Amino acid sequence: MKNFIETLKNIWKIEELRNRILTTLGFLLIYRLGSFVALPGIDPQQLSALENQTADGLLGLLNMFTGGAFSQASIMALGIMPYISASIVIQLMTMAVPYLQKLQKDGESGRTKISQITRYLTVLITCFQAPGYIANLQATLPPEAFLLSSGSFWFSSIVILVTGTMFAMWLGEKITDRGVGNGISILIMVGIIAVLPQSFVFEVGRVKPLIILVELVIMMVVILASVLLVQGVRRIPIQYAKRGASGQIAATRQYLPLKVNAAGVMPIIFAQAIMFIPITFAGLSDSEGMQSFVGAFSDFSGFWYNFVFGLLIILFTYFYTAITVNTNQMADDLKRNGGFVPGVKPGKDTAGFLDGIMSRIVLPGSVFLAFIAILPAFAMNAGVNQSFAQFFGGTSLLIMVGVVLDTLQQIEGYLLNRHYDGLMKSGRLSGGRSGM
Repeated sequence: MKNFIETLKNIWKIEELRNRILTTLGFLLIYRLGSFVALPGIDPQQLSALENQTADGLLGLLNMFTGGAFSQASIMALGIMPYISASIVIQLMTMAVPYLQKLQKDGESGRTKISQITRYLTVLITCFQAPGYIANLQATLPPEAFLLSSGSFWFSSIVILVTGTMFAMWLGEKITDRGVGNGISILIMVGIIAVLPQSFVFEVGRVKPLIILVELVIMMVVILASVLLVQGVRRIPIQYAKRGASGQIAATRQYLPLKVNAAGVMPIIFAQAIMFIPITFAGLSDSEGMQSFVGAFSDFSGFWYNFVFGLLIILFTYFYTAITVNTNQMADDLKRNGGFVPGVKPGKDTAGFLDGIMSRIVLPGSVFLAFIAILPAFAMNAGVNQSFAQFFGGTSLLIMVGVVLDTLQQIEGYLLNRHYDGLMKSGRLSGGRSGM
């Protein structure tokens, strides 16, 4: 505890890091305050039907990502999710569109243009999602909940929802530039964490203290397992041949880290989108077979839903790893810089070797990822309420773990650059006091 306090003091001593942390907290406060501001023309006292609708299912998941703003008809109701959707679309299009491939290879200028295209696509997606959200409000809430005429409410709400999403995107980018960590990811994490206290209080009120203790222990074990999954790497030994001052060639050994879970949470997001398709088309047929099929895939705690969900995650993990981890480029970069894997010829043989390693480590990584993703179903079958069960695994937990680790690594980088020990050490001053 003493070392932890000392580390916090060291963090506070670094002026730049202190300002970045305070800036991040300020932007997060603004974002959270916006989630409590209801759309003009809606009576906040008439939102009970919307809250019931978002208690579980797909809308419950969306409500969690927005920190409850979705169920409160807030100006931030759509949150940052349209930007995430746009980023996924652009990332997939980069694999097929030559223009985007060229921009990706153009360095900083190319990334800037891709960011601009992502913003434009975000606006377009929000313009489609906003009317859908408003239509759902009018279908769910009683007529007395609306204080404006239909035309005025539609126009103002669409403009405000689009503006809210763009403002959230701007806050995320400012956190990335002037704060600590990835801004967009932090906004999602804060939204998820905001739902946790309410879910925990509800769970405490319905079960015995001993059961709560057991649930917390299990949650900690799952969190530790998620950390291992996120940080797990296979280190491939790499040697670089360098000529010394005497003219002799000396070999220096380094390691090429291959992540066990290189795909992150993207396979879960893709699989989740596929799993909601049967629900989307539920009303197209009244046949008994179709309704039975839809019913089986609407039960988030059922066997068939989780079996297919886990299988899709494994398949998407292989797919996403294949398009994001380019072993041919790794081999070319090693060859260009004079590096080689001991016992393997540079070039195509190295690419084949790395591809074989990735194929072997992706399998346990994908199975582990699928297992963590379906853990909320086990929790719900064990009697945990659905809102609290989402924190026993799934997308929400992996996002929280990934964002926290990324932010802590950034803070640790500041500490090490200013000659302090990192967060995983004692926090004691190990060098001079430069920069203070």
